[in-house]
Amino acid sequence: MKIYTKTGDDGTTGLFGGARVPKHDARVAAYGTVDELNSVLGVVAAEDGDAEIRARLQAHQVELFNLGAILASGDQLSPATPKLDDTLITAMEQQIDAADAELTPLKNFILPGGTRQAAALHLARTVCRRAERETSAVRVDFPKLSQRIVPAIKYLNRLSDWLFTMARLANHRAKVPDIPWTPKKS
Repeated sequence: MKIYTKTGDDGTTGLFGGARVPKHDARVAAYGTVDELNSVLGVVAAEDGDAEIRARLQAHQVELFNLGAILASGDQLSPATPKLDDTLITAMEQQIDAADAELTPLKNFILPGGTRQAAALHLARTVCRRAERETSAVRVDFPKLSQRIVPAIKYLNRLSDWLFTMARLANHRAKVPDIPWTPKKS
């Protein structure tokens, strides 16, 4: 199978099911950002740092592939299209709660940074928020897809919270303090 097909040379791409849409279609933007987020998680996983955090990333990478398939589907989902796993949301909430019990409570906003792993997790969080916004746009632009998009928005919302918390945890476990935001006074 060739990597290049030339079918997108006219500015369109194919959704699962065969429909051709412009490459600027909201669904294409959303699944493209989900793919970008998945790649950023791959960068995080390649970083040295907390092994427990790195080990948890692969479940999210698989789930992001599932989400990409859902977003890349046309009006009808194929029976072969994977579903989002609700148990990951519960697991993320439990992991956030456990990490919060280990962390010092936040008293102010923090700047992204600290260890390389924490900085990469913060980058992933910002890409995740963009994926959430773009997926929300799909819900607005394609209301008949709402039933499959709402769980995706919930997953991305919780994932961004998880990424933020894991960034703080990575710094904490490496004994590197979070960087507080101190606004400049005029």
